[in-house]
Amino acid sequence: MTTYIFVGSFLVLSILVLCAKSQLQTGFYYASCPAAEGIVRSTVQAHFSSDPTIAPGLLRLHFHDCFVQGCDGSVLISGLSTERTSLSNTGLRGFEVIDDAKAQLESICPGVVSCADILALAARDAVVLTGGPSWRVPLGRRDGTVSSASDPSKYLPSPLESIDVQRQKFAVKGLDDHDLVTLLGAHTIGQTDCRFFQYRIYNFTPTGNSDPSINQAFVSQLQTLCPKNGNGLNKVALDKDTPANFDVNFFKNIRDGYGVLESDQRLLGDDTTRAIVLNYAGNIRGLFGVRFSFDFPKAMIKMSNIDVKTGYDGEIRYVCSKFN
Repeated sequence: MTTYIFVGSFLVLSILVLCAKSQLQTGFYYASCPAAEGIVRSTVQAHFSSDPTIAPGLLRLHFHDCFVQGCDGSVLISGLSTERTSLSNTGLRGFEVIDDAKAQLESICPGVVSCADILALAARDAVVLTGGPSWRVPLGRRDGTVSSASDPSKYLPSPLESIDVQRQKFAVKGLDDHDLVTLLGAHTIGQTDCRFFQYRIYNFTPTGNSDPSINQAFVSQLQTLCPKNGNGLNKVALDKDTPANFDVNFFKNIRDGYGVLESDQRLLGDDTTRAIVLNYAGNIRGLFGVRFSFDFPKAMIKMSNIDVKTGYDGEIRYVCSKFN
């Protein structure tokens, strides 16, 4: 009987330890690498100073990482048939920022800070640098050991998809409608290629007209930026008013028919997402809305917990672009 109790207690203790190890926590590197967050922050700041457009790139990079294999840095792996080569990941940017921060961290804390955590921190720092809210990033992710080019198209939302399809893709990751709208608010500082929405401004309808959901005054502006016979690679801001500021103008634009991507504008056509958009669009103080600035960090923390690898899962890469 005594042996049975001892074994049972040992098993319970082991389970508790494993559960504790599986949880992300703020200040995770406080003892093992106290300079970690500061180094990532200064690295993002340095790259941002020379190229402010890197901010939305880092935010998008983190999103694309988390939706495929979880937030494990799998999108950072280079080489044939990796996530980076997927059509769904066309135009991803910011890899050099993560590599730079990782190199610095390896020089002082070798084998300690994961690439997945660096990416999560960099995304937060990018938001702050563009005038958005800050938050404490839970850390302790480990890097994944799988990166496949066939995965992104299965899980990442597409600009062509309906709200119902987007809703399903978010729900699979444990995210609800509120998270969907809030996270799409990241488009307040993003850009896109003409090729991803050009069909909306030329021959969208059977009669050859543009998408009727676009404010018609905006159509001619988009046509000027994206000539019908152009190569489709011209860049257009997803927020026509304040593309460099993390604010709620993106939601005001959606409300008024100035959404560039069809998937963004469709937020207004669904009763649930429409209500959230209108709430953000009408709730303004300073550069960003009070409600949006409160909700965005919560949604980011929730997203950054998707299928994380902790404890003894995965690895801590020495170089973010390749497996150990």
